[in-house]
Amino acid sequence: MKWAEFRVHTTQEAVEPVSNILHEEGAAGVAIEDPKDLVTEWSVKFGEVYELSPDDYPTEGVMVKAYFPMNDAFERTIAEVKDRIKGLVAFDIPIAPGTTGYVEVNDDDWANAWKKYYHPVKVTDQIVIVPTWEDYHKKDHELIIELDPGMAFGTGTHPTTVLSLQALEESVKKGDAVIDVGTGSGVLALAAWKLGAERIHAYDLDDVAVTSARENFKLNDAENKIQIAQNNLLNGIEANSAHVVVANILAEVIVTFTDDAYRVVKPGGTFITSGIIERKEQLVKDKIEASGFTITAVQRQEGWVSIIAKKVNE
Repeated sequence: MKWAEFRVHTTQEAVEPVSNILHEEGAAGVAIEDPKDLVTEWSVKFGEVYELSPDDYPTEGVMVKAYFPMNDAFERTIAEVKDRIKGLVAFDIPIAPGTTGYVEVNDDDWANAWKKYYHPVKVTDQIVIVPTWEDYHKKDHELIIELDPGMAFGTGTHPTTVLSLQALEESVKKGDAVIDVGTGSGVLALAAWKLGAERIHAYDLDDVAVTSARENFKLNDAENKIQIAQNNLLNGIEANSAHVVVANILAEVIVTFTDDAYRVVKPGGTFITSGIIERKEQLVKDKIEASGFTITAVQRQEGWVSIIAKKVNE
C-alpha cells in the first residue's frame, strides 16, 4: 500500500489542535519537527513532489507531519483535514501560514520514518517520557511513562503538557483522587498515578482519544489503576470528589466549566489548567476567580501559561 506523508506548516500555538485533528482523521503516526533542521531534506528529497517549493520551506513556525493510507478515502480525508485546520481560526487559534502538502512513501518507509523525532525526554524533576521502542535506563528517583506517539494525542513534550506535568508534580499527594479532563493520550492521568494518586479518572469527549488513552494505560500496566470514560468535561461528576482536577485544553473550553470544577474539587483541593496562550491568560484567571478559586501560581513556557488554583476550605 502507498502512504502519504502529509505536512502542515503552522504556529506553535496550533501544534496540539492540528495534531488532534490529524489523529481524529485516522493518521497512523504524527510527528512534530523543527523545520530549520530539514531545509536540505526538503530541497533534495521533496522539492518536486510537494505542493510547496523548496523556497517555501519555513525558517519559522512548526511542521506537523502525519501519515495516511492512500486508499479510496484519501482525497476526502485530506480535504476534511484542511477544512478542519482552517476552522481553528474560529477558536482564535492562529494557524498562519497553514500551508499543506504531501509526498507518497512506501509501506516500509513510513512505519519507522516518524519515530526518529521521538526520544526519551525528562519533563520534570521526576517524570521521563519514553517512546515504547526506546531503551532507557531509569535512575532511582525517576518515574517512567511509556507512550506510543503513533496513537497518542499528546507526547508529553509540548509546553502545555510539560507545564501540566510540572504542576501535577507539585500538587499531587499520595492517596489523592485526581480527575484528568480532556485526557487525550492519558499522559497526565498516568503521571498522577506515578506520583501516588489512588483514585484516578480520565475523561474525553472524543472516543478516539479514549481508545488512545486506554492503550497507553495498558502499555504502562495501569489499565486497572485508571478509570477512563467518554464524558463531556465534568458534566455529571460527583461534587467534592477530587483532590486535584487537571485540564490541558483550550482556554475557550476551560472558561466554560470553571464552576463545575469548583463543584467537583474538594475543599482545600487544586484546579490545574493549561493549554492557555498568553493573550488569553487574564480571561481564564478572571473566570477561575469568579468561580471561587484562589490562584496560587502561574507558570509560563514558550508563550503558554498554566494556572494553579486552590479551593479554600469551606
